[in-house]
Amino acid sequence: MYPFEFHNPVRIIFGRGELSRAGTEAAALGGKAMLVSYKEHEFFAELLAELRGLLEAAGVGVCGFFEITPNPQIGQCRRGVETCEAEGVDLVIGVGGGSAMDAAKIIAAGARYGEDIWNMVVSRHDDVRAVPPDEALPMLMIPTLPATGSEMNCCAVVTNEQTTEKSYAWAPCLFPKLSIVDPRLTCTLPPYQSACGAADTIAHVMEFYLNGRERAPLNNRIQEAVMLTVMENVPKVLADPNDLAARGELQWASIVALNGWSQPGDAWTPMHQIGHVLSARHGVTHGASLSIVMPAWMRHLHGRRPARYVQFAERVFGIDSEGRDAADVSLEAVDRFEAFLKKIGVQTRLSEAAVGADDVEGIIEDVVRISFGANGKLAGRPPIDRDDLKRILELAL
Repeated sequence: MYPFEFHNPVRIIFGRGELSRAGTEAAALGGKAMLVSYKEHEFFAELLAELRGLLEAAGVGVCGFFEITPNPQIGQCRRGVETCEAEGVDLVIGVGGGSAMDAAKIIAAGARYGEDIWNMVVSRHDDVRAVPPDEALPMLMIPTLPATGSEMNCCAVVTNEQTTEKSYAWAPCLFPKLSIVDPRLTCTLPPYQSACGAADTIAHVMEFYLNGRERAPLNNRIQEAVMLTVMENVPKVLADPNDLAARGELQWASIVALNGWSQPGDAWTPMHQIGHVLSARHGVTHGASLSIVMPAWMRHLHGRRPARYVQFAERVFGIDSEGRDAADVSLEAVDRFEAFLKKIGVQTRLSEAAVGADDVEGIIEDVVRISFGANGKLAGRPPIDRDDLKRILELAL
């Protein structure tokens, strides 16, 4: 084992119908709550009305901040901070998927930050000047999409709409105090969103599986379990949206994928860095950006860590590698993985997201500008350079 530190203070209340506890639990955290959710929230109308009723019955004042879009923007979060100050808010509640929860985190920290909130975002990796927040208003998260694990981690991703930069803030104060995880809240998700959430969950553990430490047997087993759980259960919810058992498995898998249990000591997410640029430049749904990047990444890089890719083939897809060339085994696993992604209905090619060969150079420039380190490479095992990045994007066309 290698040295690491681990800390996760988030309390989880998990189960069908547990939303009913939101009022009393919120009352223990604050006296006036701001609900942070989407600009287009008609599909949440019943949920938001139920939640408002629970809060008010518990004596918690409520104001709504419904301005968040997919891939939340820093301008939206700035307005959220202004609303917190104007309304005297002392509790922030994120309701929705990763976009709503991440925006809630930025707003909660921004209310105590004292300077422009973009300064807390790591928008350059070659010369990091971000100033992470050191305090935030208490947060309660109510996830409606299993994907980002934002309900149990201390990361928030946001886009600067002026500079077309999407990146993250990372600080202990961004851990929510409490998350209420109620699988029934995910039953109305459209099939595409369910599939994109599944791809996102897989990508979180895939990042550490392919880019993590050489010897991490327990971590690898947890990562494989998350992948297998998602691959087993997402077809069930696509076939029956009201399958609460499968919905619950997906929600727990998405939490375990990124709450720190599966990757202590590893923090490199190079595929996400590419996906963030696809979202910021071309509006690609986050989970879809990752389902496009992952197969191309694997096809280009499998030969640099052959043992890890063969392990993936054997343990996740049950491929017999005895007596076979490692490259053939690895590429068979990649083909099967891409076939799974296609089957659940997410894009696996840039062309399917209206991104063409003429767009590649601009994508490269943004990834280099935002995410390459001072060594001129994108961190990972192995680190990749500009030529690697170009080849990955060409393979993704």
